Amino acid sequence: MSTATNVDATAVNTIRWLSAPETSIVVPVYQRQYRWDIGGCEQLLADIRAVSDTDDSQRHFLGSILSTRGTAASESDAELVLIDGQQRITTLMLLVAALHHTVRATDPALAADLERVLVRASDPRRTKLRPHRAWADVFESVVLDSRGADDELRDSRFDDNYAFFRSQIRLEEVPRIWRGLNKLEHVAITLGADANAQQIFESLNSTGEPLRDHELIHNYVLMGLTHAEQSDIEETYWLPIEQNTGEQIAGFWRHYLVMTTGREVALTGGRGVYDAFRQEFPRLDLATLRAHAGQWRSYSDVYRILLDPMQAPDAEIARQLAYLNVFGRGMYPLVMRAYLEWTQGSLSRDDLIRTLEDVQSLLLRRTVVGVPTERLVARLCRARAGSDGAAALQRAMARITPSDERVRVALKYGALPHPLYVLGRLAGVDSLADLEIEHIVPLAPGDSWTGDGAREWAEYTEDEQNSHRALAETLGNLALIEEGLAERAADRSFPEKRPLYARSAIPSTSALADVEAWGTAALSARTEELAAAFVRLWRRPLAVDIDDDNLTPILDAIPRRGWPRGWEREWDYVEYRGEHWEVYDVKYLFNRVFKRLWADDRAAVERYSARRGGPVYDAQAWNGQWDSLDADTWLYMGWDSRYMLLAVQGLLAEAGLASEVFVKYSYIGEVM
Repeated sequence: MSTATNVDATAVNTIRWLSAPETSIVVPVYQRQYRWDIGGCEQLLADIRAVSDTDDSQRHFLGSILSTRGTAASESDAELVLIDGQQRITTLMLLVAALHHTVRATDPALAADLERVLVRASDPRRTKLRPHRAWADVFESVVLDSRGADDELRDSRFDDNYAFFRSQIRLEEVPRIWRGLNKLEHVAITLGADANAQQIFESLNSTGEPLRDHELIHNYVLMGLTHAEQSDIEETYWLPIEQNTGEQIAGFWRHYLVMTTGREVALTGGRGVYDAFRQEFPRLDLATLRAHAGQWRSYSDVYRILLDPMQAPDAEIARQLAYLNVFGRGMYPLVMRAYLEWTQGSLSRDDLIRTLEDVQSLLLRRTVVGVPTERLVARLCRARAGSDGAAALQRAMARITPSDERVRVALKYGALPHPLYVLGRLAGVDSLADLEIEHIVPLAPGDSWTGDGAREWAEYTEDEQNSHRALAETLGNLALIEEGLAERAADRSFPEKRPLYARSAIPSTSALADVEAWGTAALSARTEELAAAFVRLWRRPLAVDIDDDNLTPILDAIPRRGWPRGWEREWDYVEYRGEHWEVYDVKYLFNRVFKRLWADDRAAVERYSARRGGPVYDAQAWNGQWDSLDADTWLYMGWDSRYMLLAVQGLLAEAGLASEVFVKYSYIGEVM
């Protein structure tokens, strides 16, 4: 049997490995900065809690930790130089430090066990993990709880994540977390002097195609089941979902999660959908899995019809779904629930069609006036899921649907979006097959083109030509016409087109034959006529006082990352229950909301903080950034911006005020 001479790989208990007196770890200079955020810490803590509650035979595998023996002048032979695993080991050290500082005054024996993980046996003033020298002092001051007065207001991932662990773990829970930590295992890979560390690192981290979101969900759902149970779930639920959604299975899971959570699902980072799925379904025993999987399969049946509306059993609903697909799939989360309710008999056919019409109106009107249509569906799903579902949805849609006045102006001067869809629906045609869009004034008229038979294009003044060009793609200058007639009419002068228009079966097109001359006056008159029909067909659900001005509901706000120095204005303002707040960033909003609700609804703050383990405490339990709510209560201000925003959103939802708070992103915030 041959053996490896340059690589030693051993499965080890992670805590015993760290606790060994000889363990001393160095992070080399070339390693990237510590990057784990609170979301990663939250998942790690959840995994440790979960494995702690299982029987003694269960373990949690952390992956591989790759290191080599010290070779540089600054490193001793006994030190391990960490090549891969810095992020995990650093985070574990911060968690153990939080446990140690929590129990050191009450449980000396456990504190001693924890301390053996953290500090060197030969020098308890030094940590076993020594980061890159640029961050070593910060890390050690956190782990050893030796921060000075000047360190209290600093910002670092070490401080953030340590404070998160302190906030989430109560004194009485420390033994439980320690039990879970002792069930962690990893493969310790130590390289010999002749091993190629870079090649091995790349082999561990870059081989093969990374799993996609839906593949990760599939593995997560089936993991831990017996082979027979896996086969049953696969055949009964998963395969039908795959067959229904095909290549769009990733989109199905994203849309399903937006629908059920009422929150946007981020696509950044490569596994945002999977992370949202795990958060929504943290534990899936077999009985719970079957109940959820039946729902997933039912919604996948709906998704199949949304992708191919002609499969819908009702002709008018099929037509409306096909219309909706003109705008893409962004509104699928809202429509999925409505369609399933119709199939189950809890929503009438008329109400489903009205919802589909209202969604089209929302999307088309916003596109016409030039405001975004992204990041709208989550707020509508939240409104639809409320106790007064249909009425709340209408109010929510009305608020973000531009008014008739704005639409009329935009139609008069702006290019018409989706012209075949718009003119086809205005004309009431059942099919757009063999129909085309005709520009009455061509996009590029020839010198001999004329609108009245008297003056040619070359004789038009520069202003006249510019006016005609500017209006060439507006509603009034577009006509729906049969293909054969369109080919003959292309680029001809208006007097030559009139007989061709007269032969069209489209009433709004044949009516052009009665127009004596075509110019900006006739074009504007036709625009007004068609615009009146437009706002009747694509109506606004309700008349409301507030027309959408790009305010973002607080539950849809997202933190902006990577701000350049000096660019501190994330928002222009915050609208809080009708009040105008000059609040420009997450940290200021976090402080103001918690202080406001501490005065207005203290019970909501206490409920939220008790459930989430902070950020409100009855003492300044560790070093960091704090603000007082009253003489006996403190608000921790040291969380990172992402977690602060989650806390604001959670507290406002707890207090029932989330629907009344909006942010207006600044110009800088929009482009970041």
